[in-house]
Amino acid sequence: MGDPTFREIRDTRLADEVGTIHKQSALPFALCYPSPYAVGMSSLGFQTIYRILNSLDDVSAERAFLPDDIRAARQTRETLRTYESARPIGDFPVIAFSLAYELEIAGLVDCLDLAGIPALAEERVEAWQSDDRGRSHPLVVIGGPLTFSNPVPAAPYADVILLGEAEETVVELCAAIREERHRPTLLAALARRPGFYVPAIHGENLPPIAAAANELLPARSQILTPHTELANMFLIEPERGCHRGCTYCVMRRSTNGGMRLVAPERVLSLIPEDARRVGLVGAAVTDHPRLPEILRAIVEGGRQLGISSLRADRLTDEIVGLLKRGGYRTLTTAADGASERMRDVIQRKTKERHLLAAAALCRAHGLTQLKLYMMLGLPGETEADIDELGRFSLELARVAPRVALGIAPFVAKRNTPLDGSGFEAIEVIDAKLARLRAAVRGRVTLRPTSPKWAWVEYRLAQGGFEAGRAAAVAARAGGRFSDWKAAFAEVPEPAVAPATRHDRLPLAL
Repeated sequence: MGDPTFREIRDTRLADEVGTIHKQSALPFALCYPSPYAVGMSSLGFQTIYRILNSLDDVSAERAFLPDDIRAARQTRETLRTYESARPIGDFPVIAFSLAYELEIAGLVDCLDLAGIPALAEERVEAWQSDDRGRSHPLVVIGGPLTFSNPVPAAPYADVILLGEAEETVVELCAAIREERHRPTLLAALARRPGFYVPAIHGENLPPIAAAANELLPARSQILTPHTELANMFLIEPERGCHRGCTYCVMRRSTNGGMRLVAPERVLSLIPEDARRVGLVGAAVTDHPRLPEILRAIVEGGRQLGISSLRADRLTDEIVGLLKRGGYRTLTTAADGASERMRDVIQRKTKERHLLAAAALCRAHGLTQLKLYMMLGLPGETEADIDELGRFSLELARVAPRVALGIAPFVAKRNTPLDGSGFEAIEVIDAKLARLRAAVRGRVTLRPTSPKWAWVEYRLAQGGFEAGRAAAVAARAGGRFSDWKAAFAEVPEPAVAPATRHDRLPLAL
């Protein structure tokens, strides 16, 4: 037997979904996620826009995803189709992409290539202008979390980008499309509206991002499916935004200068009766002052639960006890800075005492592991900080049953105080990991992400149009790191602020 076909995969997944919407309309959207199905269906924003579009009169949305094996799909020239009707996405008048992070720009290119649509917006304009019958390619729209930091590298592929929270701007977009069919006039009109970025008009200059009205919160799942890591979990946000000031985080660019709370009564009223697993999603869920009330109601209803972000300084005996009752086995939180000094520098405000208390709560409630997320390569980081991380990791391991560090190289993001910081050399990051590995002597599990792919993320995160176009070159060459490296060889390095250059900072590794 050969590999399963798209139709076989689609039929299996659709049969297991709960909440799928099948609708026909005068204005159908192909709502695309440029990563595989398991990733896309874990996106709360993607599911929210799917529900909003299908709730509008004369508008509908069907989902499409990057194939699980993109190389095989390219080789067989598989046509990208939607799940709801198996219709080619190139047949839709509008294709809307949700981008979560920089590396998905390559997936966007893959999706457009598989659809037979010119990936670059300028190529689509040329094709439309040269067609004597006045036909045009679909309108390509981009939105998603990436728009809070730097969507400019994605701009060469977009006709229009919805910046920030899209609950209202996507409704405005639908109304504008219905009112104006002439593409240049439509784009010119959108460019004058808040929250709409039209690259052909704005260039690389971003207009302000949009904020959704509080009454439209919370975002929540529309479809439950077992075919994700969050199998059959209903996702909902009890808060949006963050009031903290971590200097590396794009959530500092909150649309309202802080965080917006959703009342527990509203959160609980929106959880379906048949949802047996509930995930609370947000940048600072444990900062919700009534979180124990929400957790208690979920657990006492016989449901399992999950939380997207646990702050060590907000963990209490009651909260961890409720997490255990809700099915938790691993307590996951973040330290981010390698040492207390580095955490102070980035204004993380997490102290050793908070992490030690989390380790103690982990053991007290019978959880099997404490997992900490960590960054290496922050500006100003020295070998002494790495040594402190090694020493403290062993101290944690004497308290918690097991300790694992999820380690990611620091990548500077636009619209943060650390914007313009350089990326530490890959070989230096590898040396730091080796130094840390030697320090913990196998008593702490290290789970590092690739410095090479973090470098690719950095080049896109700090880049503009040229960096974005390099994504197409890399994707079409095969998407390997060597392909990205070759593509970026033709693109100027990002400018680095002098005060943050790693070669001007003390480091003796």
